[in-house]
Amino acid sequence: MSPAVNTRKRRRPIAAVVAVAAVLPLVLGGSTAAQATQAAQGVEAVPADPAPPAGQAVPLEALVPGIPPGPHERHTDTPDQALPPLIPKGAADQSDTHDTTVEYVPPQEAQNARQPDESAPCASFTGPYQRELERFLRLPVDGKQSKADCRVIRRWQSEEDIQPAIGFAGPSSWGRIRLIEARRAPNEAGRCPVRDALVACVDLPRQLMWVQAGKDVIFGPVPIRSGKPGYPTRIGWNRIYWRHKNHHSTIYDSPMPFAQFFNGGQAFHGVYGNIYDPTGGSYGCVNLRYDDAKELWDVLAKDDRVYSWGRRPGT
Repeated sequence: MSPAVNTRKRRRPIAAVVAVAAVLPLVLGGSTAAQATQAAQGVEAVPADPAPPAGQAVPLEALVPGIPPGPHERHTDTPDQALPPLIPKGAADQSDTHDTTVEYVPPQEAQNARQPDESAPCASFTGPYQRELERFLRLPVDGKQSKADCRVIRRWQSEEDIQPAIGFAGPSSWGRIRLIEARRAPNEAGRCPVRDALVACVDLPRQLMWVQAGKDVIFGPVPIRSGKPGYPTRIGWNRIYWRHKNHHSTIYDSPMPFAQFFNGGQAFHGVYGNIYDPTGGSYGCVNLRYDDAKELWDVLAKDDRVYSWGRRPGT
C-alpha cells in the first residue's frame, strides 16, 4: 500500500470528527459559552430553548427549578423529592429545612435567582397558572403576562417567600394559592367523611391534607405531593398500621422521616425540600414538608383512620 493511500485514509476520520464537532452543538440545541461556564462552576447547564409566542403559556414540562446549585452548594435528595433544598457542601441534611419555596421557571429565567429580588428582571413569560394568579390577585383575567401583572405577582411572591420572585405564575405559586384558599374551611365541599374519631383527610385533586375530629380541623390543611403516574396513592378508607420516626427505605435507600404507614408501603412522611413538582410525584406515598410531617407525627397514632379521594391532576 502506497504512502499516499495511507495519508488519505488517516485524514478521513479526522475530517469526520471535525464535521461531527461542528454539527453536534446544533443537534444538542446550541451549546453556548455561558453553558460551558456554568458546567465549569458546577451549575447544571440549561438548553437555551426559544421563548414561546407572546401570550402563550410555557408548558409545565419545560420548567426548571428557579434556584440552581452554585459551585459551593449541593442538593440533598430522596426518590420522592424532585427539588431538594440547596445546602452548603458538608452541612447536615436534616438541619437545613427552611420556609422558602422555590418556583419552577423557564430555563432562561433560572439564573435570575442569583440576583437580589430588586435586581432580577421581571419575567416576561406567561406562566401555566397565569389566569389562576390573576383571579386570586384581582387582576384583569386574560391569561397573558403584562408588566403590571408581573409587578403585582412579584410583590405577592416576595411576601409569601417564593423564590425567585420574578412574577412568573408557576406551579409553586399556584400551590400556595390552593393552600391559602383552603385554610378557612378545607372540608367545605364535604368530600372527607365526618366521624367522631380522628380522620386524616387526603385531597388528591387539590394536593392537600388535614386532620379533623368531627367537624373540627385540628391539623392543616398542608400541601402534599402524592403518587406520580404509574404509582397512584390509593384511595378510600385506610388506617395507620405502623409508624417509624426515623424510617429509611430499603427499596430506594432513602430517608422517610416521621413515616406513618397506612396502606402497604404507602405512608405519610416528610421530605427535605420543595414538594410543588410540576411533572413528577412520589411512589405512592403522601409527601409532606419536613416540619409538617414532624407536627403530624404528634397528631396521629396507630389505628387512626385515613381517607383519600379523587385523583392527582395530570395522572
